[in-house]
Amino acid sequence: LKEENAILRSKINKLQILSETQADKMRKLEKKLEENKIKEEKEAQDLEAMVQHVEQNLQLMTKRAAKAENSAAKLRQENAQLQAELRNSRLEKEELRAGQAGLAAAKHNAEVALQHLLQVTTSSRASIRQLLSGAESLQLVADLLKSIDRISEV
Repeated sequence: LKEENAILRSKINKLQILSETQADKMRKLEKKLEENKIKEEKEAQDLEAMVQHVEQNLQLMTKRAAKAENSAAKLRQENAQLQAELRNSRLEKEELRAGQAGLAAAKHNAEVALQHLLQVTTSSRASIRQLLSGAESLQLVADLLKSIDRISEV
């Protein structure tokens, strides 16, 4: 009975040591789990901040694109007006040629109108390029947001 008692005590001691070892492992795993949770929360916050930053940039780019579109529309309208002025100047020039009166003045007016038309054409081309650049930037931001959504889903 003493031997059996000693064997059982030995087994109890071994089981207690094993239990303590497993408890230590469990505490370490719980600590690691908590650290991982904190890390994931920080990453989620960082990702959310990045998404907000991208959304702000997208809003700014949208505003810029709207301004560029408005500017392009105004320039197109001004271009049309200048083309009408040019046509009128050309007609006036032809009338003056036919009447042989004030040929130099009409020629000068036509040249001035032509210079204005060329300036507006150059300006409108630059605005259209700027508008296209803004649209490309918006597409890039949209692609970035899609990528962020995919990352957050993973």
